[in-house]
Amino acid sequence: MDAPPTPDSTHPDSTQRSDRAALSELPPLPDLATWAVDVMRTVASAGSLRESAMRYAEVGIPVFPCVPGAKHPITKRGFRDATTSTRAVDEWWRRYPRANIGVPTGVTSGLSVVDVDVHSGASGYPAFDNARRDGLALTWSWLVRTPSGGLHAYFPATPLPQPCWQSPGAHVDFRGDGGYIVAPPSVVEVNGSPTAYTVIATANHTPAPLDATQLRTHLDPSWDHRDLPPRSQAARPFGTAADPAARPERLAAWVAALPEGGRNGGLFWAACRLAEEGYRFETALESVGAGARDAGLADREIRITVASAYRTAARATSTNPASTATAASPRVPGGPAGRFTTPHQRRGIAL
Repeated sequence: MDAPPTPDSTHPDSTQRSDRAALSELPPLPDLATWAVDVMRTVASAGSLRESAMRYAEVGIPVFPCVPGAKHPITKRGFRDATTSTRAVDEWWRRYPRANIGVPTGVTSGLSVVDVDVHSGASGYPAFDNARRDGLALTWSWLVRTPSGGLHAYFPATPLPQPCWQSPGAHVDFRGDGGYIVAPPSVVEVNGSPTAYTVIATANHTPAPLDATQLRTHLDPSWDHRDLPPRSQAARPFGTAADPAARPERLAAWVAALPEGGRNGGLFWAACRLAEEGYRFETALESVGAGARDAGLADREIRITVASAYRTAARATSTNPASTATAASPRVPGGPAGRFTTPHQRRGIAL
């Protein structure tokens, strides 16, 4: 979907005109009264993954199949293949009866999700609880316990797109336009044990959209400039201009959609991009590391891969500080800034 038109600041009413124009081009959102609260437990407690996938589609929530026991897509285009066609959904799950259920987030499905992460001794619950105490993130539709012990808080989507983002320090992610989640009753293996996504609460209040920007600012007031060194001091070993495609949240979303066989290479490439742009190792580990975890990589493998990427970037800087991206960057092809030229890239996220 194209981005909303950029308002002309010279005309006071241009923002309203732009918003109206963008709204007129968006697909209608699902009727929240139909499914958000009353139907969710029924959908999630169906007798099989196929039945649940069919019920999601029947109430207007597009779905696509993910690898059994994992989070990455089976289909070539990932969440872009999501559909409400019961015929297509039935064919998918008859072919892959144990496939997990992926749901795109944002205006495509009419829902957005706050992902409270728990891993390696880190937890997003304190930050999320603080946000709730301050009156944010209170209008959820339902709450889902994730296999890792984290939380997915589902909200109605806003009519205008809100892109995905991550707040690494808070261990909280937002899944909006350009992302997807794995929905109940999907099952993921955690430490060798199959564990399901479980609905733990449905709203007894009226669900309402989340202001994702307000939540992000609350979680990290300096997010717009966090971890970027001053322009005059930024060390960019593979180029001199900042690359907006190398934002942590964009690369993390791309890594999350990588299929088996391309996950390590894609994570290495993304981590190198962040190193090139001057981001700290810890930021890369939290951001693209979270995406790799969603794709199915283990924490130890993620740390080793990201560390290797940063060592590679450091060597390139020390041997040839003026080298360009073409000459010195690691030989991992393509990425979200360019064309998807390999199978694992074509199955990634178009950013």
